[in-house]
Amino acid sequence: MPNQQDREARQDQGSRAEATRFSVLDRSRTREGHEGPEALRDTVGLAQDLERLGYHRIWVSEHHGVPGVAGSAPTVLAAAVAAATSTIRVGTGGVMLPNHQPLVVAEQFGVLESLFPGRIDMGLGRSVGFTDGVRKALGRDKDVAEDFAAQLDELLGWFRGTSETGVHARPAEGLTVPPFVLAMGEGATIAARAGLPMVIGDLRNRENMRRGIDHYRATFRPSAWASEPYVVISGTIAVAATPEEAHRLLLPEAWSMAYSRTHGTFPPLPPAERVEALRMTAKERGFYESGLTGHIVGTEEQVAHELETVLKETGAQEVLVTTSTYDRAALLDSYERLARVTGLGGAGGT
Repeated sequence: MPNQQDREARQDQGSRAEATRFSVLDRSRTREGHEGPEALRDTVGLAQDLERLGYHRIWVSEHHGVPGVAGSAPTVLAAAVAAATSTIRVGTGGVMLPNHQPLVVAEQFGVLESLFPGRIDMGLGRSVGFTDGVRKALGRDKDVAEDFAAQLDELLGWFRGTSETGVHARPAEGLTVPPFVLAMGEGATIAARAGLPMVIGDLRNRENMRRGIDHYRATFRPSAWASEPYVVISGTIAVAATPEEAHRLLLPEAWSMAYSRTHGTFPPLPPAERVEALRMTAKERGFYESGLTGHIVGTEEQVAHELETVLKETGAQEVLVTTSTYDRAALLDSYERLARVTGLGGAGGT
């Protein structure tokens, strides 16, 4: 029988998780035997399920020329997701700003906010195409990412109507679309200086994550967009009936990551049973096993305990779950279990 101290500890864990927002980034991962269009439709369907479960937001991503990812046009996909839902917030995690002209990004989000008022988020990253071929096709090079702070300021200026060009971003000007900075590398510094919410990951390197969060909070400058720091931590969370089942959810993504590091291309997700039967080289095995570590994985009780630890360490206001696996039914079951762990209660976020 649990004693009073055990009961109080579990209540503290539950209250901390229930005070935290939980959201999902879905990359529209392709799966072996399934084409990209199906992955995009799956993202829209998942958004409807997440809304029913009470998740705060769903974000979609931007990747170019990647066989394992169908999500290449995040604002277009965000429009489809928003049209298929009614309460959950919808956004991007993120639009890679160096790939685009800030005016065009402002116009796209202005259209989204006009069509779905009060539900759109603007998550912004500073990565450019992963390969020379993609960067060439985009008309960009690696150096363009160095101008991210200036690009970000220009983008926000289109919403504020402060551009000195004499041009006005229609219909973005005057609208409020919450911006978030994906804090890769110097992203935490940029987010703090701009006074914007920050998304930081991943959970696999918590020491670096904590340093980034501490730096962000210490250097944050209040702005019209945020009066105080707002931290979103991101990473993989897998929940199942047993630890073994939860662990198997990680296998397809871990293998795809290992394959990309040894072959130079990121493939569609394979079934877990095929991964288990693979004969890997020593190098592949090293990357694969590394990819299985550092996540929040287990039963509902185990995940609740681990979440309590992470939230206590970081003080994050929100968790952005980035789990990918081959079995979509098992993935949805994981999100349903996580909703129970965190007390989401089936009410959509606003």
